[in-house]
Amino acid sequence: MARILVAEDDDNVRAFVVRALEMHGHMVLEAADGGLAAEIADEHDGAFDLLLSDIKMPVMDGIALALSVGARYPDLTILLMTGFADQRERAHGLDALIYDVVNKPFSLAQLIEKVDDALAGRPAEVIPLAKSAL
Repeated sequence: MARILVAEDDDNVRAFVVRALEMHGHMVLEAADGGLAAEIADEHDGAFDLLLSDIKMPVMDGIALALSVGARYPDLTILLMTGFADQRERAHGLDALIYDVVNKPFSLAQLIEKVDDALAGRPAEVIPLAKSAL
């Protein structure tokens, strides 16, 4: 199916995401932080269909990763994930660069649906941010 690069610093979340995507038939490479993910993207000349990255990570966060990789590989679809409302707000200004932001925690079905939508180029559902969440 698709070649996906996953960047997530939480070992358990990364393992869940990678297993889920592989079970869905995707070829997945993984990185424990944004810096490693950027190196992997460069090693493969950006030959991925999707970059799925956590926003809040050490070394290089998902926003910096999206800006870096997106500038070098503009055809790469970028999907971010976060468990923090303030981090989702940080990604809001990157609408032209990222496909969407998936809120953690998510179910296997929610993850696969969002990845399938991103890979198919279907429009992301606009979810307004509640002021109280910020």
